[in-house]
Amino acid sequence: MSILKKLYGQSKIWFAVAWIVAYCVLMSVGDALSAALGVEKSATLGIGLLLSAVLLLFLKKNGLCSAYGLCAPKTSARSMLCYVPILVMLSANLWYGVTVKYGVIETVLYILAMLCVGFLEEIIFRGLLFEAMRKESVKAAIIVSSVTFGIGHIINLINGSGAELLPNLLQVVYATAAGFMFVMMYYKSQSLLVCIAAHGVFNALSVFADEAGATDGTRMLSALLLTVITGSYALCLALSMKGAKRGKAVSQ
Repeated sequence: MSILKKLYGQSKIWFAVAWIVAYCVLMSVGDALSAALGVEKSATLGIGLLLSAVLLLFLKKNGLCSAYGLCAPKTSARSMLCYVPILVMLSANLWYGVTVKYGVIETVLYILAMLCVGFLEEIIFRGLLFEAMRKESVKAAIIVSSVTFGIGHIINLINGSGAELLPNLLQVVYATAAGFMFVMMYYKSQSLLVCIAAHGVFNALSVFADEAGATDGTRMLSALLLTVITGSYALCLALSMKGAKRGKAVSQ
């Protein structure tokens, strides 16, 4: 823990980068080990829980939980459009149909692992990386947080997950838009709780997705719809914040 504190004190940017690298490498190793063990997400869950515990302990021990969004939203649900676009997004993994891919134990392991992924990715990309950059430039922080989150999903092509080229490239596209949405949600509400919950549930529901029932055409259409929904929601949040700032300027 002292090593983490030292790195954090030296450079918040490199602290964020170190976590991104560690997360991508170790979770990929977890997927490979799980495949070798023949039990889906078994090792991945263990690694995810360990990384989550270390990161959460570091934030708590150094009084950084609120600084990185582990607190209640500072804005009302109404100002966030009642999160309706999020609810639409959550159903996306079930658009092709519903199926049961694994037994009970593997399904539970998969869901828990995906909840860990939601927690870690939001804290790392929206918390650590965004906060490390926002003092210099909020716009740059938003762009980098969104794009790196999207590009990070291309690792599925090389981590033994079995993802095909087209679905993975489409995932990169809508993951970038989703990253834009999540960072704007965080920037406006100053909380990652809804982002973490939505991200985790979205990923967890993929265990029930009937990918076999999808064609290239339907996958492209789904990716387009997800990109439009998440991107439009992010733009709405951004515009509402600009409107609020103009209102304050006029009143002053």
